[in-house]
Amino acid sequence: MRQYTGNRTGLAIVGGTLLGLGTYAWLRGHGRFFDLPATAKVLSAQTRKALDEPWTLWALALSLVLLALLSLRWLLLSLGWGRRGAQNGTGTAMLFVGLKNVEGLGRAQVRVGEHSLRIGLTCPASADVGAVVSKLDQEIVGRIRREIRNDDAGTVVRLHVRR
Repeated sequence: MRQYTGNRTGLAIVGGTLLGLGTYAWLRGHGRFFDLPATAKVLSAQTRKALDEPWTLWALALSLVLLALLSLRWLLLSLGWGRRGAQNGTGTAMLFVGLKNVEGLGRAQVRVGEHSLRIGLTCPASADVGAVVSKLDQEIVGRIRREIRNDDAGTVVRLHVRR
């Protein structure tokens, strides 16, 4: 199974940033940050003057709310919310076995929903797409459907060809 390194990298970046900011705030609050007194100004006079404008704080608040909503969407999608069906290892194994003569299959998955079956397949550009489609149509999809669901279940096959 493919590791979700993008999610882990994003979490590491966000966690590191928050850890750094928290450490800075703690050190600053206790007066232990590079011999700066606790009452030293953090912002320059020009930045402080810009923050006195009412629209800057509203713009900052709006951007932080949008960032929070974007982060919530990313988290929910990472947890699997919104996906249709659950992955089925038996169906994926049957798909790989049925297409064992196709070189370079990148990704294959079978998801089982309440009333449907979803098959996703990624193959290289060098593969004979017509042969793959005919093999899927004539043998593999029916076999997977009989094994996992009843034979009347609707099936969606998504074939992606890499360049």
